[in-house]
Amino acid sequence: MFWTDKIRQVKITLMTAAVLIAGASLIVSHFLVKDLAHEERKRMEIWAEAIRSLSVAGSDTDLNLVLKVLEENNTIPVIVTDARGDVQTYRNVEIDAADASDSMMVARKKAEMMRAHQQSIKVKLTEAPDDYLLVCYDDSSLLKRLAYYPYIQLGVVMIFVVIAIFALLTSKKAEQNKVWVGLSKETAHQLGTPISSLMAWTEILRETYPDDALIPEMDKDVRRLQLIADRFSKIGSTPEKQEVVLAELLQHVVDYMNRRTSQKVQITLEVDEEDARISVNPQLFEWVFENLCKNAVDAMEGRGNIHIHAFREEGRMSIDVTDNGKGIERKNVKNVFRPGFTTKKRGWGLGLSLARRIVEEYHNGSIYVLRSEVGRGTTFRIEV
Repeated sequence: MFWTDKIRQVKITLMTAAVLIAGASLIVSHFLVKDLAHEERKRMEIWAEAIRSLSVAGSDTDLNLVLKVLEENNTIPVIVTDARGDVQTYRNVEIDAADASDSMMVARKKAEMMRAHQQSIKVKLTEAPDDYLLVCYDDSSLLKRLAYYPYIQLGVVMIFVVIAIFALLTSKKAEQNKVWVGLSKETAHQLGTPISSLMAWTEILRETYPDDALIPEMDKDVRRLQLIADRFSKIGSTPEKQEVVLAELLQHVVDYMNRRTSQKVQITLEVDEEDARISVNPQLFEWVFENLCKNAVDAMEGRGNIHIHAFREEGRMSIDVTDNGKGIERKNVKNVFRPGFTTKKRGWGLGLSLARRIVEEYHNGSIYVLRSEVGRGTTFRIEV
């Protein structure tokens, strides 16, 4: 739980930092764009005044300053039209047309678009109402790039955050796998020596007291310990699979659970295809159903019904394990397979995590909560 909470805090911190950076960039860029647009408007007003001076200039007027103002505009697209909308001249505007008449038509449409965006300046030539020019302009390429920049920056920041979170989760998962595998194999190794001794002592007792009824039961428990050690030893390595009859495998689990639970717990088995076979590692796959049944017994507090139903669906075998226990709250459904998550006062929260590892990683199947209702029970489904 500690590692999970820590990773969640790091993800929240990274996402918060990304949002703050993006928000700050958007705000700063907004004001920069606004200021630059205001400056370009002023430049266009000066440029429009230069156009007016050029239009009304006499033969003896010095036009050097006017022409210099007009020539210095190399960034802002501008189109000058008369009162009827006919194009008089344009500058810094790309026109793709075959001839002059077509180019004027294209320029006129562009000017209409500029006017629609309220980017035009009216230049009065005389007092006549229809004697004026319209200086239509568009944002410069610099202003457009600056307007798009924060969104590009936002995308880069989000990519960085996603990569950082992915790397963090990958390293965390790799570390968890190493700890998980090391712990499992060390557990199997530590169990090996005392189990071998117990098996030898059992054989001695059998020879010494051949008629003792307790010795076979002791032998079953020792062999059960051996099976558990074998299961732990298989964690982290590719398990050997074999074809088994599903009904027999499930019946073996039911028989074991019936011996280990009280008579207040009723376990029923229903298999639609009695001869259905699946390719699995029997020891590990039985472990999955034992974990599910043990969790169901805990959820029912030692009293209730567990129903196991195996059937074929869309070419795959599906097995439902249903109990009538206390159910799972909706907010916890997605967390039940997370290592360390448990609602029990005593528990490591590893049983369902181990079950998912066995089903999904070792057998290429899937395990999930099919349905759950608080106070009525839960159904887990396994597909292989």
